[in-house]
Amino acid sequence: MGTTLSDKARAARAIETPLASTDQNSRTELTARVRTGQLSWSGPLLVLTGRSALMIPAQALAACVLWLHNHTWSWNAAAKWWSVYGTLVDLGCLLLMRVCVRNESIRLRNLIGPIRLRWGRDLFLGIGCLLLIFPVFALAFPAASRLVYGSSQPEMYPGLLGARTLSLWGAIYSLSVFLLVWSPTEEMTYNGYSLPRLEVLCGNRWVALAMVGFWWALQHSFIPFILDWRYVEWRFIAFLPGVLAFSLIYLRLRRLPPLIVAHWAMDTSAILYTLHF
Repeated sequence: MGTTLSDKARAARAIETPLASTDQNSRTELTARVRTGQLSWSGPLLVLTGRSALMIPAQALAACVLWLHNHTWSWNAAAKWWSVYGTLVDLGCLLLMRVCVRNESIRLRNLIGPIRLRWGRDLFLGIGCLLLIFPVFALAFPAASRLVYGSSQPEMYPGLLGARTLSLWGAIYSLSVFLLVWSPTEEMTYNGYSLPRLEVLCGNRWVALAMVGFWWALQHSFIPFILDWRYVEWRFIAFLPGVLAFSLIYLRLRRLPPLIVAHWAMDTSAILYTLHF
């Protein structure tokens, strides 16, 4: 029997589909890039540690701006603006990741994975992720407070970390631009870029998870950075279980959109909780 047009079309789709659906962030693809030298330790380690490192100069720049405006230097005065100067950290991370993924001949978009909007799939999956992760944070914070401060009520540094008073434009920016950029960039930095690459480079998922969890939790001690080591210790311990939960779910899904939805919800609640209107 001769080959029909429909048979040829099906054959063409069978050939094209694997190519079109190739996950550029999969273990198979990343392992191949390690073998060809496109992926090495330098990129993941730089991105993993760089986000925390960028937070100090970003806060210093905010302090300089305030000094020029008020003629009074105050590191702590800049701390309350973390939901504004945090975007500088995001831009630095995105630029750094862009350089790294270009060496792998892929795009930043490949770090996010497929977006499934039909019937609100990723929205509902994100809500499910939120319901799994939020209790972890809810239990970890009072536990960390008791461990570090001896009380379930931690030192919230009124005016700096909690009960922040910003100008109208600062509050609007925090609830719009900051949120739109911060949550996706944070997920891309730790889960989309660093974790899958370290998993391949280490050859051990749990070692990679521990490395990412440590630096991701430490990041939260640096924004804002308050010169009190008990505060640094408290923030690190409080965030560690939650960020590990995010990464464990990523290792299951291998896609960021649902986690970004969950992250947006949590960051929005954090902004609303810490701002004083």
